[in-house]
Amino acid sequence: MPKPPRHVFVCSQNRPAGHPRGSCGQKGCAEVVDEFMKQWQQRQLFAQVMVTLSGCIGPCNMGPNVLVYPEGVMYNNVSKADVAEIFDEHLLGGRLVERLKAPSDIW
Repeated sequence: MPKPPRHVFVCSQNRPAGHPRGSCGQKGCAEVVDEFMKQWQQRQLFAQVMVTLSGCIGPCNMGPNVLVYPEGVMYNNVSKADVAEIFDEHLLGGRLVERLKAPSDIW
């Protein structure tokens, strides 16, 4: 398998209700994960993008969180509706989705 130019990590951490850190699972990451996988497969981007589910990548209170490498960009509060824009703008177009970028004091 060739090395893809971009690698996306989507937090799928799920902690028990009431956990002090919360989790992306409590904020709807399952929908985000499903949409990333759906878009990736529909677009047939297997050679261009790798999508990997991950454990906690923090900050839990700003999830669902997504990391894109090699740029090292973290996106926060990602919703299912944001996934197509991340694919179109960043993963395929090379332009960051500024409105979703984690603040510089966080990442």
